[in-house]
Amino acid sequence: MKKFLILGTALLILNACRTTKTDVGQFRETPTEDYVYAKGKQVWLFWGLLPVGRTKVNTPSSGNCQVVTRTNLADFLISGITAGIVTTETIKIKAKRENAPQQAQPQNAGNTTIEIHNHSNNQ
Repeated sequence: MKKFLILGTALLILNACRTTKTDVGQFRETPTEDYVYAKGKQVWLFWGLLPVGRTKVNTPSSGNCQVVTRTNLADFLISGITAGIVTTETIKIKAKRENAPQQAQPQNAGNTTIEIHNHSNNQ
């Protein structure tokens, strides 16, 4: 009985967090910070063989994102309580923040020349 309890605890700890990350477009090449764009939950029946509908999770219009599919402790407990008949996965879409406008650097960094552009419409 003690071995069964140790094995069950080990399986609970080891299986509780499964993460798959898939980069789409140029997500990895973009140097800005990322944030969670959208979230969703996918439900499966019969040990993951039959999906219950399809989760529609929004993605950025640029197409550059990271899809993170994760089975966390709550998902594992749902699967354990139902003996695998119902399983769930958590889906997150991560995107990059838009670049802040960068100031143009002068060609000759040693010069003290300052360029001023007047964009007013005064006539």
